[in-house]
Amino acid sequence: MENKKLTDNVPRLVAWEITRRCNLNCIHCRAAAERGPYPGELSSETCFNILEQISNLAKPIIILTGGEPLLREDIFEISLRGTRLGFRMVMATNGTLITPEVAKDMKASGIKRVSVSIDGASAAQHDEFRQVPGAFKGALEGIELLKKENIEFQLNTTITKHNLGQIEEILNLAIELGAVAHHIFLLVPTGRAREMADQEIDAGQYEKLLHWFYEAGKKAPIHLKATCAPHYYRILRQEAHKRGERVDFNTYGLDAVTRGCLGGISFCFISYDGVVQPCGYLEVKSGDLKKSSFESVWKNSEVFRKLRDFSSYEGKCGRCEYLRVCGGCRARAYENTGNYLAEEPLCLYNPTREEFHGRH
Repeated sequence: MENKKLTDNVPRLVAWEITRRCNLNCIHCRAAAERGPYPGELSSETCFNILEQISNLAKPIIILTGGEPLLREDIFEISLRGTRLGFRMVMATNGTLITPEVAKDMKASGIKRVSVSIDGASAAQHDEFRQVPGAFKGALEGIELLKKENIEFQLNTTITKHNLGQIEEILNLAIELGAVAHHIFLLVPTGRAREMADQEIDAGQYEKLLHWFYEAGKKAPIHLKATCAPHYYRILRQEAHKRGERVDFNTYGLDAVTRGCLGGISFCFISYDGVVQPCGYLEVKSGDLKKSSFESVWKNSEVFRKLRDFSSYEGKCGRCEYLRVCGGCRARAYENTGNYLAEEPLCLYNPTREEFHGRH
């Protein structure tokens, strides 16, 4: 039975790899992105048409990502078209290509928020991760230009053993810079990151980090969000229960009404050449926008249908009382087993009921 109560199967977030080209060479890159060129990149007109198709179905937040989206020459035409169609347009960038002119163009095209990736608390740590000297300096300079145009920005940080000990410093940096949010991403070893699978934190570190993140979120003056870390939404409820708190919108905001793994349920990813996946890390082809409409893929994809059917989840995820609010990382399960419905490999929690299908 599909999970109608959670989202009514409406797309609420679409991440669009608008180009795979990139000016950096990050060791954790999902796409193993380089300068390119990458044959098959969608034309401007095709992109406009896809935006129209999405608009006919819903008005999700559109995340323009990459690669590095600022390498795409028509990026602001695409953003402006999305803005005019009524989407909230946001962008994920490494920040190094932001100039005064680019910041002005972002503003004019309706970009509402920009996420800038910062993966170390210092230039040495960040630049080592990004494998380009000056990447940290360039990102901070880009942030200053965003601030001059009054464009909201957030910091995104991919957590590995490399920077696990610096996460509090990076959060403090986000606050000092004036970010509106700090989002942490737990490494999923796909793309180039397969070569650094030994940098993936273990289940115990994962649990400890998310408990710290919960406590930090209670005190921080900015919004904290855990991504590719669905266990957080179990931990949030466990901690709230200990405190005698209700997990509702008034107490926890959007964290109370969202879910850990959204792939194929209220979120999807579009690749640079129009292939649709549940998320950027779950490399399971779910449709092709060069052959089918967005609405057709969203409603009829067999992969999406399986992800929406919680009774099909396997292992301890399938019997966990937190299935509906967590779901386990489907991409991590797939990379570990070849089965995206298998149990999350980096979860310490043992369900309290042996026979359970996500009624929490």
